[in-house]
Amino acid sequence: MEEDTLLPFAFPAVARKKVSAAFDGGMLSSDGGVLLLRTVEKKLGLAQRLSACLKDKRDPDFIKHTVEEMLRLRVLAIAAGHEDANDFDRLRHDPIFKMAAGRSPEDGDPLCSQPTLSRLENAPSRTELGRMMLALIDQFLSSYKRAPRSITLDIDDTFDAVHGNQQLSLFNAHYDERCFLPIHIYEGISGKPVAMILREGKTPSGKEVRTILKHVIKRIRSRWPKVHILVRGDSHYGRHEAMEWCESQGVDYVFGFGGGNSVLNAMICEQADALCVERATSGAEKLRRFARLRYGAKSWKCERRLVARIEATTKGLDVRYIVTSLKGGAKHLYETVYCARGEMENFIKLHKAQLASDRTSCRDPRANQFRLILHTAAYWLMLDMRKAVPGRSPLFRAEFATLRLHLIKIAARVIEGTARIRISLPSACPHAALFRHLVGRFAAAGP
Repeated sequence: MEEDTLLPFAFPAVARKKVSAAFDGGMLSSDGGVLLLRTVEKKLGLAQRLSACLKDKRDPDFIKHTVEEMLRLRVLAIAAGHEDANDFDRLRHDPIFKMAAGRSPEDGDPLCSQPTLSRLENAPSRTELGRMMLALIDQFLSSYKRAPRSITLDIDDTFDAVHGNQQLSLFNAHYDERCFLPIHIYEGISGKPVAMILREGKTPSGKEVRTILKHVIKRIRSRWPKVHILVRGDSHYGRHEAMEWCESQGVDYVFGFGGGNSVLNAMICEQADALCVERATSGAEKLRRFARLRYGAKSWKCERRLVARIEATTKGLDVRYIVTSLKGGAKHLYETVYCARGEMENFIKLHKAQLASDRTSCRDPRANQFRLILHTAAYWLMLDMRKAVPGRSPLFRAEFATLRLHLIKIAARVIEGTARIRISLPSACPHAALFRHLVGRFAAAGP
């Protein structure tokens, strides 16, 4: 690539010495850690897995960039903080990204451009997108060396504002904006992503929740027929259609049960009054009690177990309910089992805020779903890299943005010779030993 020669420019003096600078450092990149991410991606095989779901309809005689290469580059760029396809107008000449695609950093052809990536985003059919979503579930299954005894599926939706005329966008009165409400499903203990589904900006119906659970769990049980599954969600996932399906399939559940009613309030009335009196006489700031109930709503075919969390504070009485198929103590079911789903908010934050998965600006919902899949693949890269960080490292539980700052956004100078390519990384890199450890670990694992 030819580069213009620019005149040097000056900075203020430092230690009584003049400071001048020029853009003449040669082939440099600010994303040296992308080569580390490439080894992670090769180990997981994400690009290969996803590209196998797509049929390339282009004329073979004119193909310069394979689907697998474009998917790999797009996912690596998202993980590195380049979440927009527009970024490839300059990244297509970046020496590190060219090496990540298996091309010579100096003499290799430029990478795909933004228009090429945009055509890719709009190419998949609904059937192909369905295959890619199932491939992500397969990625979740393959992340275990052996079938676990039990897994917990946390399901929730998240606000995704829209600013144009995207299809499926609706005005949501709760958020006072037009939006999507994509559904996220994670394994609640490990934080591994299972499925991300773009959908309109309204509360899901019981039939919709049942359909989603049906497809996801069917895929899981095709590989793990004996695994015990617990589904957790807040109150608008605790619909009778979903609960009936779970009961028929031997799947346990614990859902929030929104806003009590007169029947439930009457059932816990005495306990609530006694708790309020006890708090007032003791002068405590807050007292909490739990109660187990049997309740059958009109839309239900049978009675189900409910747990009431009764809390008296200086501000008044607060009662929350959950409905579950599990047996056990009321306090354990509420505080240990149900409240643990709050960790899912952190998983969604990593996915949406730190990997920018809310960049769903395409008009066609298929293209936006395709983007959700790509961002989920980038989530897998960051999650697997963090998993490999030793427990003694300060980055052991770091958020993705912190990992990106310390392990990916590393300056790199590329020097290409006849038989060798040398990457010069900063001598002052604070995590040089960790970087070397991770490269060795993933390179040893092989593709």
